[in-house]
Amino acid sequence: MDKLAHLKEIVSEIEALNEVTGLLSWDQQVVMPRGAAEGRGYQSGTLSAMAHRLFTSDEMGHLLEDLRPLAVQMDPDADDARLIRLVDREFQKRTRVPASYVAEFSQVTAVAQPVWEQARAKSDFALFRPHLERVVELRRQYASFFAPYAHVYDPLLDDFEPGLKTAEVQQIFNTLRAQQVELIRAITAARPVRNDFLLLEYPEQTQWDFGVDVITCFGYDWNHGRLDRSVHPFTQGAGMDDVRITTRFETNRVASAMFGTMHECGHALYDLGIDPAYKRSIMGGATSLAVHESQSRLWENLVGRSREFWTGYYPHFQSLFPEQVGNVDLDTFYKGINKVEPSLIRVEADEATYNLHIMLRLELEIALMDGTLAVKDLPQAWNELFKEYLGLTPPNDALGVLQDVHWSGGMIGYFPTYALGNLISVQLWEKILQEHPDLPDQLSKGEFSTLLQWLRQKVHRHGAKYESQELVLRATGSKIDPQPYLRYLRNKYSKIYGL
Repeated sequence: MDKLAHLKEIVSEIEALNEVTGLLSWDQQVVMPRGAAEGRGYQSGTLSAMAHRLFTSDEMGHLLEDLRPLAVQMDPDADDARLIRLVDREFQKRTRVPASYVAEFSQVTAVAQPVWEQARAKSDFALFRPHLERVVELRRQYASFFAPYAHVYDPLLDDFEPGLKTAEVQQIFNTLRAQQVELIRAITAARPVRNDFLLLEYPEQTQWDFGVDVITCFGYDWNHGRLDRSVHPFTQGAGMDDVRITTRFETNRVASAMFGTMHECGHALYDLGIDPAYKRSIMGGATSLAVHESQSRLWENLVGRSREFWTGYYPHFQSLFPEQVGNVDLDTFYKGINKVEPSLIRVEADEATYNLHIMLRLELEIALMDGTLAVKDLPQAWNELFKEYLGLTPPNDALGVLQDVHWSGGMIGYFPTYALGNLISVQLWEKILQEHPDLPDQLSKGEFSTLLQWLRQKVHRHGAKYESQELVLRATGSKIDPQPYLRYLRNKYSKIYGL
């Protein structure tokens, strides 16, 4: 067999194992009985170890040794050249990590997640603490496999945002923090907008029906996906033909499921839009979590929280919820869904304060990793930083340190990608508007095909072919830049609050 074809065959087997592991993860978070966590941990750990052994085998190493010269001779933009380089990069990383570690990490996190769910439900951090301590130990051990490094957090960040360094993220965040805090202060001093109508009782089934209607119009393919309920909203694929989303409902906070469903749909549209030629290939995933987040934030905020979207959809929303918003005009509703108010829950934060939630988590994760913060002191550190960053003190663990699922899954290094995704989303949006100045008109008519096709062409279809900085440069003409996002925030909220 041709060596390149053989490489592709092995990668295809690895991807199949990863897809099954993804399906087990979806099942665990949606329908698995709670008592099955230990067995699920063993199953997931076994599959993860198998995939790891295949990827780090001597056979893979020999194939890459033979194929590296071939990649150099190819057009650097050719799919096969990119594939070889991607596999080689992952091989270099994974060969540093023992299969025993991969299996243990998978098992520990599979058990930790249902415990986190119980701890969150009971608002009891002590219940989750020993599991998080083990997760942090394992993440420090993982980082040690990549020493020497500029920062202990770098190897973890690289898993979600290849090539990006902790120092770069901190520099971007330092630019954002000062200007976002300044904007929030100006808004706080302005006349407040009302959103009391969003906090009334909204029947769950009607919320569900509205969400289904919206994401169907966005372009979500129900033949290759489904919507379910979960404790924490997420998108989970079992291959490019099976991309599932979940949401959660609060009957007295209609914005939670409404924008959460749009958000997850944005993730799914990305996964469903990758070039079918990349099926069962390492190129068949997203290039990075920041680019993935740019898609969810674009559909949630730049579309879903826009005046244009609601110009078309608000009459339908009023017809579904006449008692709640029948007498609320469009302008009041638009301002209400964009109200700026420091809040406890990240996934429900407004655009102006959202990044502060991310900066807080980054600071805590770095402290956990470098050993300056012990897990037992995490709730207190969380509350103190929350007070400093957002002026609020969480009344309990559920509304504070236990609100996110990520740490139970060992996803330390993930959070910065959320803020980076915000930046990329607006860079893409500016470029789309340059090329399609009539897009706002289309959105007001409930037409989303031009937008989706642009994203398919510029972002989705490429999968993991290009790293995030190169993809953003190709799509927009510049690398990741915080200035478009800051312009967007100032422009939008100056109009809403008359600044």
